[in-house]
Amino acid sequence: MAFNLKKVLRALLFSSNQPLAIKDIQAAFGRFHEAPAAAPTDTAEIAATPDAPGTEEAEESAPDESQDLDLYGEVPSLITSTQIREAMDELAAELRAADDSLLLIDGSSGYRLVTHPRFARWVRVLRNEPPPVRLSRSALETLAIVAYRQPVTRGEIETIRGVSADAGLNKLIERDLIYIVGRADLPGRPIQYGTTDQFLEFTGVKSLDELPASDVLSNRQIDDWLQTAMNPGQPPADAEMGLPLEEGEGETPNLEAVSVEHHVETPADAGENKTP
Repeated sequence: MAFNLKKVLRALLFSSNQPLAIKDIQAAFGRFHEAPAAAPTDTAEIAATPDAPGTEEAEESAPDESQDLDLYGEVPSLITSTQIREAMDELAAELRAADDSLLLIDGSSGYRLVTHPRFARWVRVLRNEPPPVRLSRSALETLAIVAYRQPVTRGEIETIRGVSADAGLNKLIERDLIYIVGRADLPGRPIQYGTTDQFLEFTGVKSLDELPASDVLSNRQIDDWLQTAMNPGQPPADAEMGLPLEEGEGETPNLEAVSVEHHVETPADAGENKTP
């Protein structure tokens, strides 16, 4: 019987309370081959040492690994990341098809088994936890700015939103969605904020690169707008904000200098203008 990678991965997932990264799984296979071979369990060899302490208990409890060829027979010395991903994808598909109470997800920290959302109420009852509180629209807007602009200061967030961001930032920090990453190289050294690994789990993405691209404003345009907003002068035009121009806009006005000639009336001119 050939080695069954999928069966081994399932056991590893159930035995761990932490996400399993591909490198962790590969390290486990490396330790398997580095470990000494299991002690013989042949009946004749055990009988040859009758005086060994605990012989009867060892004979009863020692597993006969030679019978589990799909687990310990011909274990590959190298398991590639592609093989692990394919096996995990098959396991995830089998759990979904079986409509099981568990799901296999590939998160930012690795693979892990989670309870299906349909059973969330039962889990809360078991743990005696209150229902989850949804984030307000204000907090979501603040979270989006931090995600796309990080590291970002409170002043920049308030300039973009136009309102105070203290309450939203505190709520997001309490929920471990953002954290303090350092201080900006600006006057006063304001605190900068960034997103956590919990934010990736919250949004269901593995990295920030998977966030939807903004098709409204680029980072350069936002930087220019923030600079203008923090140093108020003439209000920025639509073109500076990256917004589409309305019909009739966009024409360059004629800014050429116009000279005005001043004509001084002379006595001769006055005589010419007289009527007989």
